[in-house]
Amino acid sequence: MAITKQYLKSKPVCKVTFTVPAEEASKVYVVGDFNNWNPKKGTLRKLKNGTFKGTMDLPKEASYEFRYLIDDTYVNEAEADRYQWNEFAGTENAVLEL
Repeated sequence: MAITKQYLKSKPVCKVTFTVPAEEASKVYVVGDFNNWNPKKGTLRKLKNGTFKGTMDLPKEASYEFRYLIDDTYVNEAEADRYQWNEFAGTENAVLEL
């Protein structure tokens, strides 16, 4: 898994690209604070090599809790900026710092 951040000089946003190698998966979503944990707003597209990928424009100077939803299983990003305990879910969420 990987996250790529591209800060834009012309806008107060960061283009964040989420890449998830999940060759056997049929669907992968990124869900978090930035899309109200709604899978329909975080669909990643499957590439020919089996990797799922998607880019989102997120406001800079903020932090966001998120997780991947891979075929109904929640997974954290291994390269997250940090992790945050979430009482509601009873587990840690990955955190993205912009």
